[in-house]
Amino acid sequence: MRAAYVEQLGPPEAIRYGELAAPVPGPDEVLVDVGATTVNPVDVFVRSGVFRTPLEFPFVIGRDLVGTVASAGGGFAVGDAVWCNSLGHGGRQGAAAEQAAVPVDRLYPLPPGVPPEVAVAVVHPAAAAYLALFTHGGLCSGETVLAGGAAGNVGAALVVLAVRAGARVIATASAGDHDYCRELGASEVVDYRDPELTRRLAELAPDGVDLHVDTSGHNDLASAVALLAHRGRIVLMAGAQDEPVLPVGPLYMKDASVRGFAISHATTGELASAATTLNDLFSRDLLRPRAMETLPLSAAAEVHRRMERGELHGRRVVLRTGC
Repeated sequence: MRAAYVEQLGPPEAIRYGELAAPVPGPDEVLVDVGATTVNPVDVFVRSGVFRTPLEFPFVIGRDLVGTVASAGGGFAVGDAVWCNSLGHGGRQGAAAEQAAVPVDRLYPLPPGVPPEVAVAVVHPAAAAYLALFTHGGLCSGETVLAGGAAGNVGAALVVLAVRAGARVIATASAGDHDYCRELGASEVVDYRDPELTRRLAELAPDGVDLHVDTSGHNDLASAVALLAHRGRIVLMAGAQDEPVLPVGPLYMKDASVRGFAISHATTGELASAATTLNDLFSRDLLRPRAMETLPLSAAAEVHRRMERGELHGRRVVLRTGC
């Protein structure tokens, strides 16, 4: 089979595209013919070595796939449309190949009528948003959520999921993205470049924010804690090399909490819970990428370069096999 892979950790130039032996599924795995995959920031972290995880070389890169079952197993029949968003780490080979052996407990059915390119573009950021809001953030109906960077891939999913759960969402985004955030369901949107950002947010949430989730990777914990309601929560889900100062006194006086979250550590049960919600939203056509580009799988190295240079800006690049 053809695959995008690395033989050692390194820069995007380490990625090769060529022939590898096809995977042989184990007793708890299903062989999938991959139709499409994509590139996430975490894929860059794994390939470069920023995120350390067990790997076996040659290592097929990539987390996410949409495809069809090639060999029946685990309740799946040949030809079933399926998806996965947790390959490519923890000793598992990745998704950027014509075939992948996927553990049964990490494989989910794709609802009828959902375009594969649309699904593969959103399953990772939307699952991250779900886990941040509910598994780690404990979001309840009627609470107020601050979604930082709400026009991005994860941020947009945060807004959609929180609104569907009955929360009020205050979003931050650049001025040109305010209408988009409102279309997603945000009640109020504030320009994150506003020099009076913290004051304006505090005015919009005079009783405080119950859940603060910032997707930008720049975690201003002093401002975040100041905005929290009594027993408010901050979920950190970006900023692998960020080292903000934690205002301990105000945090404990509010009975508040800060919790780190990396989707790579999610359990199969947590991922399955997210998948159930994502499939429901897929069926209702409520999860879609804002901007999408389709390229052949052979372009994987170039897409990694573009992501590291910061050129994608919310655009999702789908890599198709067989092109």
